[in-house]
Amino acid sequence: MTMMTDSPTRTKEEIRDEILRLTTEYYEVAHAKRPFEPGKTKVAYSGRVYDDAEIRKGVEAVLQYWLTAGPFANEFEATMKKYFGSRAAFLVNSGSSANLLMISTLCSPQVDGHLVAGDEVLTPAVTFPTTLTPIVQNGLVPVFVDCKPGEYDIDVSELENAISPRTKCIFAPHTVGIPCNMDVIMDVAKRHDLWVLEDGCDALGASWDGKMTGTFGAMSSISFYPAHHMTMGEGGMVIVNDNGLRRTCLSIRDWGRDCWCEPGVSNTCGKRFDWQLGQLPRGYDHKYIYSNLGYNLKVTDIQAALGCAQFEKLPAFIEARRSNARYYLENLKQFEEHLILPTVPEKADPSWFGFPITLRDHIDRRAFITFLEDRAIETRLVFGGNILMQPGFLNIPRRVHKSLDGTNVIMNKTLFIGIYPGLNQEMLDFVIESMGEFFSKV
Repeated sequence: MTMMTDSPTRTKEEIRDEILRLTTEYYEVAHAKRPFEPGKTKVAYSGRVYDDAEIRKGVEAVLQYWLTAGPFANEFEATMKKYFGSRAAFLVNSGSSANLLMISTLCSPQVDGHLVAGDEVLTPAVTFPTTLTPIVQNGLVPVFVDCKPGEYDIDVSELENAISPRTKCIFAPHTVGIPCNMDVIMDVAKRHDLWVLEDGCDALGASWDGKMTGTFGAMSSISFYPAHHMTMGEGGMVIVNDNGLRRTCLSIRDWGRDCWCEPGVSNTCGKRFDWQLGQLPRGYDHKYIYSNLGYNLKVTDIQAALGCAQFEKLPAFIEARRSNARYYLENLKQFEEHLILPTVPEKADPSWFGFPITLRDHIDRRAFITFLEDRAIETRLVFGGNILMQPGFLNIPRRVHKSLDGTNVIMNKTLFIGIYPGLNQEMLDFVIESMGEFFSKV
C-alpha cells in the first residue's frame, strides 16, 4: 500500500510570481514581432506599442480582482497629476468623456462664472466630433473659427474678432499634436474674461514656449485610446488646473454625488449623517446626496494598471514620434510642389499624433490615398474636416465667424500618415519611396 503525502502548499505570492513569469514567456511566444514586408505588412497610422510589462500589470490587476477603480487608478492619477503639476487628474472612460466632463463642469451652478444655455464657445471648424458635441449637448452655442492648411489649429488671428457679448469660453484642440498659439489664446481670454479649455487628446507631452500643453487652460483632456500616445485600451483623463473646479469635476464624473469618499470608504468628511443639502431632511446619507447632474465615467482598475505600465514608456514614445516626424519633414521636402508640409511655430514643440499633408490643387486626393492604401500604407483624414458638413451636425445651433475657406481646403485636400513608435526605418523609407513613385507619374 502506497502512503499519500501532502505536497508543500505554495503561498499566494509564489503562485502569483509563477503566473507572472509564465505571462512573460507567453508574451515572447504569442506576440513576437514579424519582419517588415513592403506592400504586405501594414504601415499603420497608429496602434498599440507594448511589451510584457503591460500584460503583467493587467494580470496583476485581475489577480487582485478589485475591478472598479482602485489602487492602480489611484497610482495612475497621482502619477499624471505630478507629470502635469496640476491640481487634480481624474481618470475617465475615454477622451470623449473627458471633453464632456470638462464642459459639464463649467456648466455647474457650483462654479463661479459658470456657463449657461445660450453662452458661446469659440472652437475650430476642423475638429473631432466629441470635442464639439458636449458644447451642443449642454445647450451652449459653438462659434466656429477657421483653420489654415499647414497649421490645422484654430486661426488665432481671428479669435478676438469672433468674440460677442455672449462669448464665455475658448475650447482649443491641439490638432494632430501641434500646439496652438497659447500666447494669443491666453491673452485674449484674460482681456475678455473667458474660460479656456484645452483638448489635449492628440498632444500628450507637447509644449508651447517650454510650458506643457494641458497646463494653460482651466482644464485639459487626454485620450488613452490605442491610436494615442499611450493606451489603456479605452480611457481618458481630465487634467484640472483651476482648483475651484476640482470637486465639481469629481462629482460629475461620479454620478453627480456630493460625497468624495473613495470606493469602499465611508465617512471621509466625518459627518456622513449630519448634512443638510437641497430640500433633503437633515442627516440624509451623504453617500446618496447628488449636487450635480452627473454620469458614471470611471474606469476599471485593470485599465489603470495598463496605464501605469505605459507611462514608463511615455518619454520614449514621444521622442519616437518626434524623430519620425522630423524624418518626414526632411525627406518629403522634395515633393513640396505637390504637397504642403505641416508648419511648426517657433515656440512649439509638438508631440505628434499623426503627420498631416495637404495636397496641392493638381493632386487628386482619392487617387493618392488609394495608391498608398493599395501598398498597405494607412491614411486618415483630419477628423471631421469641416464638421458642419457632417450629417449629424447639419442642423446644430451655431455661429460661424467669417468664412471657413481654410477649413474647406483641409476637408478636401488633407490627410495624415502615421508617425507612431511602432514604425521602423524601413517603413518610413517605404512610405517616402511610394510617394515618390506616385508623384513621378503626375
